[in-house]
Amino acid sequence: MPPVLDLRRWRFIPLALLLLGLAACFGGARNEELVRSEDVPTEFDVVLLAEKDDQFDFTGVPLTAEALRDAMRYRKDESLPLRSVLLKRGEKQKVTDTHILSLMRVAQELGFRAWVQQKGEIGEIRAQPRSQ
Repeated sequence: MPPVLDLRRWRFIPLALLLLGLAACFGGARNEELVRSEDVPTEFDVVLLAEKDDQFDFTGVPLTAEALRDAMRYRKDESLPLRSVLLKRGEKQKVTDTHILSLMRVAQELGFRAWVQQKGEIGEIRAQPRSQ
């Protein structure tokens, strides 16, 4: 009697392939907040570095998102330049989505333009309406 192929073993293969395909399409960093822009400033008023635990390094001081908002508000209140802010990779930490979202919220609230440098390219962080 010929051996019968046990199909129960293979029933999860299509599901696994589907999940791998979805992961390939939708995986990785979210960059919907990043927009290529033609008018990248030659120099920035503030340069931030990404730090661990979703913090920012501003002039050597680690700041949470709330403390960053306060620091930027202080610069604005003191009439210090605050038109463009650049977020770069820290010494030991990459720029994460949380860094980008936190900076986007602060920029939107205080009315300055925010930029991020990733993989050698600079893109502007803008709030975009969600497509539904």
